[in-house]
Amino acid sequence: MRRLYPTASPDVGAAEAVAVERKPPDERPWVMLNMISSVDGAAAVEGKSGGLGSQADHQIFHELRGLADVILVAAGTVRAEGYGPARPDPKTREARVARGQAEAPPIAVITGSLNLDWSSPFFAQAESQPIVITAPEADAERLTQARENADVIALGGEVIDFAAALGALRGRGHELALLEGGPSINNILYGLDLIDELNLTFAPTLLGGDPIRILRGAALPEAQGLKLQQVLEQDSYLFLRYVRPQ
Repeated sequence: MRRLYPTASPDVGAAEAVAVERKPPDERPWVMLNMISSVDGAAAVEGKSGGLGSQADHQIFHELRGLADVILVAAGTVRAEGYGPARPDPKTREARVARGQAEAPPIAVITGSLNLDWSSPFFAQAESQPIVITAPEADAERLTQARENADVIALGGEVIDFAAALGALRGRGHELALLEGGPSINNILYGLDLIDELNLTFAPTLLGGDPIRILRGAALPEAQGLKLQQVLEQDSYLFLRYVRPQ
């Protein structure tokens, strides 16, 4: 990849591109969002983001996962994308251990319904115990099943208290969280001002129609300004890193 901003460079690796200083707030992890979009704003092709990706995009995805203490994802995305447990390569495992992290990051599934397949590889073959983030007033039987198969964070009432849930993750020692969507949970967390960083890949593709964007739901309480930190390019894909202005 070549860096276009802030300083031009003809050859930048994915690991170098994502290796920047991040200072988490005292009360929760630093939350990075990683998404991909077509040039005309579509976040998925036939319901899956993978149809938009490239080799460089996948490299950045894996490098961000390698940095994260915990991965956050909505249950709908787990089902749509066929999520399995995190499986870092040997080099990434070595780097994680050197930083004092677990070899593989746990994945925290955000779900109100607890409609999850507890026998799936996602739960049954995970190296690091999965986390389930839900509301305490979720279905009692499913909540019991969740506690038998995962580390459960149930905070709030009928709906999840996301700020408290992120605080609970910080209490477990997780300082850097990677949010992988989908668009509805992105919208909720941006509305609550709980996302610190956006890594956005623009695919050189036009899809038309009425696509799902990287945020989906009610309009945000107010427009969220972002500060551009980096622009990379490879094969006409653009890789943008934004942070929330301090």
